[in-house]
Amino acid sequence: MTENTDIHEYEVVVVGGGPAGMTAALYSTRLGHQTAVVSRGGGRAAMMQEVHNLLGVREETSGAEFLGIGQEQLDEYGCDQHRDMVTSCSRVEGEDGKRFRLSGNSADYEAEMVVLATGFNDVRPDPPLPRTGRGLHYCLHCDAHMFVDESVYVMGHAESAAHVAGIMLNFTDEVDLLTRGAEPEWSDDTAGMLERHPIDVVEEDVTGVQNGEDGWLKALEFEDGSVREYKGGFAMYGAEYNNGLARELGCDINDDGTIEVGDHGETSVEGVYAVGDCTPGHNQLPVGMGQGAKAGIDIHFQLRDFPRDPDELDEFGPVRSEEVPGIPDELLEQAVDFHTYGE
Repeated sequence: MTENTDIHEYEVVVVGGGPAGMTAALYSTRLGHQTAVVSRGGGRAAMMQEVHNLLGVREETSGAEFLGIGQEQLDEYGCDQHRDMVTSCSRVEGEDGKRFRLSGNSADYEAEMVVLATGFNDVRPDPPLPRTGRGLHYCLHCDAHMFVDESVYVMGHAESAAHVAGIMLNFTDEVDLLTRGAEPEWSDDTAGMLERHPIDVVEEDVTGVQNGEDGWLKALEFEDGSVREYKGGFAMYGAEYNNGLARELGCDINDDGTIEVGDHGETSVEGVYAVGDCTPGHNQLPVGMGQGAKAGIDIHFQLRDFPRDPDELDEFGPVRSEEVPGIPDELLEQAVDFHTYGE
């Protein structure tokens, strides 16, 4: 931080503007806490051509449209949103005790509580590749339904790729496993599973992609000169978890790179929560949003002013009427303006 760096102070700062992070911010803001979302933009949700498996949201809704509606909701409730990339973080001493300072490229942010919703990046195989969302997919539970009774590939050479190829037989009878010239890393038991299921293991590398007029994948070309038609498929090369801030704060990290969390998203560091794709479990919109809600509610339990603890009441006396409500004035005014029922 330099002398000219702006410092924005909040009770809660959420790092990451995906569905999980925005849901945590939505709950935190509506429950009366000064909250900000700091997001660099983009992310896996923003790239979705269509939203699947989210009750109440039609599938023709794109990820960008879905996130845009969420950003509008946060604005309406009084949550600040900053387009910035947080590059480092630390614990600092403030007037009201220890706080977290998050340093971004444009400003610094201080908060009593931090929610990490930093997600992960899918590891992409080498090109040539189909277009993402138009024949190249990464989420089996989101997109398997799109390929019922269609010709499908699974790209990869590890246990996960073989496992997904087997799962896809629940949806179609045409499944190819493309190792792209790499030596398989799956176990002997998995090799036996593949031999006993109608899965064609194709070892040759991909040399070309054929797309239809609508941009969807039509076929893949292979180095032996063969051409195989596919509607689409899944790349299974693992994930790179964005856990740098969690490591810097001292949070425990699991062996696979996810951030270790409790039932409500709490990490091993008091005051730090993690939600969404950077944590263990299914990488699904409803799951991440549920995690964000649980974290937002738990944060409210930690920050809310009332009811006061008996020790505080003994020390400071009864709560005076002028001390309530506990919601900050600016959020109180925004909430009153927001409520239109009864008019």
